[in-house]
Amino acid sequence: MRRQLAGSRILITGASQGIGKALALRAAQRGMKVLAAARSQPLLQELADEAKQAGHPLEIVAADVTSDEDRQKMVQAAQEKFGGLDILVNNAGIGATGHFCEADADRLRKIFEVNFFGLTETTRVFLPLLKQGKSPAICNISSIAGKRGIPGRSDYSASKFAVEGFSEALRPELAKDGIDVIVVCPGLTQTNFSKNMLEQKARVKMDHLRGMTSEQVADATLLAIERGSRTVTLTTQGKLLVFVSRFFPWLADRIAAKKVRQVFKEEIEARKKAQASPEPQKV
Repeated sequence: MRRQLAGSRILITGASQGIGKALALRAAQRGMKVLAAARSQPLLQELADEAKQAGHPLEIVAADVTSDEDRQKMVQAAQEKFGGLDILVNNAGIGATGHFCEADADRLRKIFEVNFFGLTETTRVFLPLLKQGKSPAICNISSIAGKRGIPGRSDYSASKFAVEGFSEALRPELAKDGIDVIVVCPGLTQTNFSKNMLEQKARVKMDHLRGMTSEQVADATLLAIERGSRTVTLTTQGKLLVFVSRFFPWLADRIAAKKVRQVFKEEIEARKKAQASPEPQKV
């Protein structure tokens, strides 16, 4: 479904920084009625001031997507500010790096609480408003890691795979209501995302400065919403990874395993030596 962005009422979660902030500013510039949501009131106020100075004011609401009370607060704000909602962008997310066996269960649950349950339950509470909206759409910001699991980022990858599955199932369910379900999968992006992670224990660091800018991701997201796209994969490297993973999964597995073995080369060699050493004879 193609839609006119100007005049559309849009709510963006995780809007105080990175992709969410860029998306809020770009949407306001396009003439959309923007409600920016995030946990930090000070950062949201900075966003509102920046938008106002640029001549494209927007509305803000401090809310945590993991809180039922705050989710209702967002719904109330959309009703009070705009009288409803046309587009919901589920962008809020957190991450962590480090191998699965080296982490505790709490890390995985925290990531899923935000990236998956926060997204699904925010979607749930807004469905009544979206069903009454004009050319309504739900846009879920996923990741390349939701297309291909990334070693050292198993928790984050799992949460984004869950978002992909949820979106895929929800799309036909909401077709009867005329609600589009759009998934945008960014690759490396120049944001503070890595600095805000729960943990950073991966031995191989990703250079986010080589990625797209937040503004580029925001523009691609708005284009996807405007066109009513199903799924959009960003960056050439991301598209190549998805292609190889889909048609040559064995190759993707081999490459990933080789990189991990290189990182743990000393540990692997030490284990082999220990296994090869004869056990001392018992007298």
